[in-house]
Amino acid sequence: LPAGGVPLRLCGTRVALEGINKPVIDRIIRVDHAGEYGANRIYAGQMAVLGRSSVGPIIQQMWNQEKDHLKKFNELMVAYRVRPTVLLPFWNVAGFILGAGSALLGKKGAMACTVAVEESISDHYNSQIRTLIEEDPEKYKELLQVIKQFRDDEREHHDIGLEHDAEAAPAYSVLKTAIQLGCKAAIFLSERI
Repeated sequence: LPAGGVPLRLCGTRVALEGINKPVIDRIIRVDHAGEYGANRIYAGQMAVLGRSSVGPIIQQMWNQEKDHLKKFNELMVAYRVRPTVLLPFWNVAGFILGAGSALLGKKGAMACTVAVEESISDHYNSQIRTLIEEDPEKYKELLQVIKQFRDDEREHHDIGLEHDAEAAPAYSVLKTAIQLGCKAAIFLSERI
């Protein structure tokens, strides 16, 4: 402690943690960070396969937004003192494989993957918004704003996928269901581990 007995704050990005429901906030920030990390890896995989195709600029545009999302959740993890999921190395590989694998099915396959993932994530964000509103909308105002904005971005990506023939992908409903089951499992595990 310095001479006045007041502790120095070494990091101005931290938030006051008094009065927050730490387990709920930890779970939300950890899983959202993991999700945005995974989304970045999916788009990286899609760009590796389709980056020079006609759909490359569209994928890049969505990826750029996901990079911004990940940057914000990196900041929130520090501010709220949340540890990342231990599964990040797995999501690193799994996300890239999902992105590249769906892109190997062509533009429609990549867009089907985008629709499935972004629908799952926006539904998950809606659930988190309800939780935070039930907790205390004023206390979690900043976090609610972030999640609402990112949810809207994910819905936009979902709609872009539909506009670019996602539903015409081979075995679209099977592909979408399988990817969404994977998303639910990833969410469940990343919240807890």
